Amino acid sequence: MKAISANTLLDQKVGSKGTEERQVFQEEAFAYYLGSLLKQRRKSLKVTQAQLAHRIGKKRPYISRVENGEDIRISNLLLVANALHLKLDLIPMD
Repeated sequence: MKAISANTLLDQKVGSKGTEERQVFQEEAFAYYLGSLLKQRRKSLKVTQAQLAHRIGKKRPYISRVENGEDIRISNLLLVANALHLKLDLIPMD
């Protein structure tokens, strides 16, 4: 059995780099990863979804959607991050 690279596998499963399918996949994967990080942080602070929602003026189902990787607006991400005592840094990628 020959090993294949992750990029080759992604090319086969979700499309080549630069395609709309690949872009959508990457955005969804990033949203899921971000949601997982926020959920992990919330749990480490022993905060329930309801408590977090109350802190930011949202309803509990909203927190669930964020933690499940559904789209989150930047303004709401900042609210959630602040409520979880997280700092967001934007760093140039070059």
